[in-house]
Amino acid sequence: MKIKTKALSYEQVMALPRPEHKPPQKPSRALGALIRLLGAKDLKETDFSWRVERMEELGPGPYLILMNHSSFIDLEIVNRIFYPKPYCIVCTSDGFVGKEGLMRAIGCIPTNKFVSDMNLLLDMDCALREKGCSVLLYPEASYSFDGTATPLPRGMGVMLKRLKVPVVGILTEGAFTRDPLYNCLQKRQVKVSATVRGLLTKEEIKQKSAKELDELLDRMFSFDGFAWQRDKEIRIPEPFRADGLERILYKCPHCMAEGKTLGKGTRLRCESCGAEYELDELGQLHRLNGETAFSHIPDWYAWERSEVRKELEEDRYLLDVPVEIGMLVDFKAIYMVGEGRLRHDREGFVLEGCEGKLHFERPARLNYSLYADYYWYELGDIICIGDQETQYYCFPPKGTPVAKARLATEELYKLQKKK
Repeated sequence: MKIKTKALSYEQVMALPRPEHKPPQKPSRALGALIRLLGAKDLKETDFSWRVERMEELGPGPYLILMNHSSFIDLEIVNRIFYPKPYCIVCTSDGFVGKEGLMRAIGCIPTNKFVSDMNLLLDMDCALREKGCSVLLYPEASYSFDGTATPLPRGMGVMLKRLKVPVVGILTEGAFTRDPLYNCLQKRQVKVSATVRGLLTKEEIKQKSAKELDELLDRMFSFDGFAWQRDKEIRIPEPFRADGLERILYKCPHCMAEGKTLGKGTRLRCESCGAEYELDELGQLHRLNGETAFSHIPDWYAWERSEVRKELEEDRYLLDVPVEIGMLVDFKAIYMVGEGRLRHDREGFVLEGCEGKLHFERPARLNYSLYADYYWYELGDIICIGDQETQYYCFPPKGTPVAKARLATEELYKLQKKK
């Protein structure tokens, strides 16, 4: 999938009029049928099936639908399960670029990732009460990097209490394994299934505290795609299964070098010390020339998280890289405004560029996670920061571990909260 880009100067972008806020639309039933038709091929190829639990206790809806986020097939899954019932979809603002009319017609509600957005709550309330539509929300806000849940925002429980509608949970199995984000959009032959569960009735939301609701959601969003693959003996024979694996496993546990690993074919190799691993058909790692440090990819990723936290606690963490900068200020294009430099340390992010005209800071306490992505719209790996008015898409040099920046952001937030 591509996105429209346009080269403009920073001054030109800042002079552009900002779009007015628009309330959500009730989704077009005809477009819903078209999405169903277009998604039929993917769902047939994956032999998609689903099971339903406890939905009869929730009543006819509308609902707040909470779903884990693994790949693009998630949208096709929800359409298959709920069509023709109307539902709106909370999605990232850059998804509207170049196709705002279409996105609104299918019921999408734009928001900036990991930015406080009071309009979003009002829009969701409007969709539920005025339009009579359910609302689909991915609480993780980003695809999983390593097949496990990404942190959920605190305050979800408060939101459930304010919306006062039944909550449905959808948890998929196989969606991540079929199309993991690190693997450069190369799909594997894997069966995909989903469990649709009536998670909370109106009465249960009323009875539980916001903290109890947050804890319930944490339990729901607890999964491990690689463990599922191993335990269910799901074989991935595709010869490209390790392509891009360095995007997750960027640090070598043997020589501690960063940015020197390379995933290609079925192997991951450290170009610094020569440690080489084979990714087997069950998604497990085996070192070919020495002792295996981690056989389970999420364990390696968790170790990287602990290493980042040590750097933060010892005030050694620093990301300071040149970047190409794109800006989102409306839904017409991503405006490429030139070069700059992105810095991330214990205080947060600082972006400077466009010959000194651009200066943006984002304190660590404001981000519980980070919009970092691989092969974003087929342009490259990105780190995105911003606020309600503007999003800055930063394209660092190839090989920069954007996963580390996301881990650092999450651990910094925890340290700030602990303070």
